[in-house]
Order: sequence, then structure tokens, then C-alpha cells
Amino acid sequence: MCAYVVVAEDDRKQAELVRRYLEHEGHRVTVVHDGRAAVESVRRQPPDLLVLDVMMPTALVLLVTVTATTLAGIRLVRPLRALTDAAQRMEDGEAGARVKVTSNDELGRLTSAFNSMSSRRGQLEAARKDMVSDVAHELRTPLSNIRGWLEGAQDGVVPHGDLLVSSLLEEALHLQHLIDDLRDLSAADAGELRLHLAPVDIAHLLAHTATAHHAAAENAGVALRVEAHGHCPEIEADQVRLRQVLGNLVANALRHTPSGGTVSLRARPAGGAVLIEVADTGSGIAAGELPHVFDRFWRADKSRSRRTGGSGLGLSIVRKLVEAHGGTVTVRSTVGGGSEFTIRLPHTR
Repeated sequence: MCAYVVVAEDDRKQAELVRRYLEHEGHRVTVVHDGRAAVESVRRQPPDLLVLDVMMPTALVLLVTVTATTLAGIRLVRPLRALTDAAQRMEDGEAGARVKVTSNDELGRLTSAFNSMSSRRGQLEAARKDMVSDVAHELRTPLSNIRGWLEGAQDGVVPHGDLLVSSLLEEALHLQHLIDDLRDLSAADAGELRLHLAPVDIAHLLAHTATAHHAAAENAGVALRVEAHGHCPEIEADQVRLRQVLGNLVANALRHTPSGGTVSLRARPAGGAVLIEVADTGSGIAAGELPHVFDRFWRADKSRSRRTGGSGLGLSIVRKLVEAHGGTVTVRSTVGGGSEFTIRLPHTR
């Protein structure tokens, strides 16, 4: 650690030796040759260490020592008081309270750490408020629809029949889907997402996913293809959760790929890992939006509602589930050129 040292020594040769040694050890050194100069130097900038010539007059030595001690105490108390005040402001509800960093020593590093913590807390508080607002918004639509149907039935406008039951069931399923997504994210955030690991055949997993989405792809006029390059080894994973991951990615790809387009499921070995890719020839994602793809309630098309654009939680769940398996997920995309999501999973966890 670099310290600031003031050397008060009237013997110039002795002072030079001490200076060279301290600078060789990586410290900043100021050399003075009498007590008054030492007092002035200490007042200008209190040192971390004060080296005094014991042959100086006693009064000067005492004066320099008291001055250095007092200024050091002030230098220590001021940033601590500022940190205490900022912590109190945070307790009172001020998000992002900060303290000016005035040094590069332990107190300076403590202040920097406090500022980082404060900034992070402010970001988390903003994210929490956005989350509450988004959840309220997502719940409002299906609940309003349910209320509308029921009020219509009560007033005799809507007949009590299959149409009413079907509409209420559809809205209830929307609510259930949103709640299930939020529950999965909450469990992942809390580290309580349980995985039931077993050997998983990647080729079989891709084929099963394609079969499950065949009807949706056919209705959308989109070709759904499965491609396997090389022999993909089995991996230890939770098969149900991986199906959920691929299901979310394929559903997302189908939603953004126009009729006549293609969605491809690919897998290949890569060193000590297996790569699974879900690519489409859809509308693509703007470069400025790519960093937010995995954010909660993010939608590529801001005009899409929950009914036409999903819950906005699917890709967040994908990332959490992949990370729970010790893997990573990335995305490449160009506007008008489609998107490609790549999952990298280790052979064994």
C-alpha cells in the first residue's frame, strides 16, 4: 500500500537516505529540515506517517506531533461522518445516496464501495418498482376481461353458454401462465429452483420440442426444422426444464417469423460443451435492443399486448434455467435477417 510520509530531519544526508528507502518501498515522501516546515507541511496535507528527528527541540517535536495527530483525526472523522450521513439518508428512503471520494486509502476505498452499493441499491429499487408496475399492468387486462364477461352475463347481455365459459377459461389460463412464470423467476432469484438431473439425449430433446410445436408452426405457415451436426454426447440436466427452455425459444421464434419463414433447431458438440441453437428468419431485433432481450417484461415489438406478444417473461426464464444448469445463453440478430439464440451447456455440471 502506498502511504504519504513526511520526514522531518535536519541532517540532510540522513533525510536523503530515509527518503530513498521509503520511495523504494513505493511511498510518497516529503522531506523537511526543521520543525516549522514540518508543521506547515502537515497542515497542508496530513501524512499517513510522520518521521521525526529525535534531536529536534522538544517543543517543536511536540507541536508537530500534536498538529499531525489533530489533522489526522479530522481527516479520519470527516469521511466517516459523511458516510454516516449518507447511510442515514438511505435509511430515510433516499435511493442512490453518494459520498465524495477524497482519498485513495482505506477510507477512500470504503467510500467507493459504499457508493457502488448505493448505486446498486438504487438500481434494484427502480427495478422493483418497474416490476410491480409491470405485474399490475399484465394482471389488469385479463382481470378486466373476466370482469367484463361476468358483468355482461349478470346484465343479460352475454348469454350463459359455451362462449362465456370459453372466454373465462382463456383469461384464467393467461393469468395462470403469468403466475407460473413469476413463480419460476422468483424461485431462480432465491436460488431455490430445483433441478432433477438425469442423462439427456440432445437429439431426442430437439425432436420432442419440434413435435410439440409442429401444429403451431403449421398454422403459422412456418417450416420447423431439426438439424444435428456430429454426435452430441448426453448431458446431465433436468429434461423438463430444458424442454421449457427450448419451448420458450421456439414459441418466441414462431411468434416473430412470418408465413413462409423457417425456424431451425440445431445442436453440435463444442469442446467440453454442447451448443443448442434456435434460429429463425423473422423480423430480427435492433442492435440497441439486444442488451435488454433477457430483461423481464421486455418485448421486441412494443405494440404487442400480452395476448399477441407473450408475457414478456419467457426469455428471462430461459436465461435463469440455463444458468441453473451451469450454462450460458446468447443472442445474435439483425433487423429483417432473423435471430439466433445459442445455449451452451457443459457435458456434466
